[in-house]
Amino acid sequence: MLKFVKNHMDSISGIEIYPIISLLIFFIFFVALFYWVITAKKEYITSVSNLPLDQNNNTRS
Repeated sequence: MLKFVKNHMDSISGIEIYPIISLLIFFIFFVALFYWVITAKKEYITSVSNLPLDQNNNTRS
């Protein structure tokens, strides 16, 4: 099965760029997420972390 897939992939021209693109997307996403976490305001993090414990917002319409 793997031999069939490998032979089929070798026949596609330009296929070697897809792993590079997926790695870049993965890396950029986590760098951006890390940057957002570092630059997030402490008040926002505190308010979001207290949302499940807030008794005033538990009513549903």
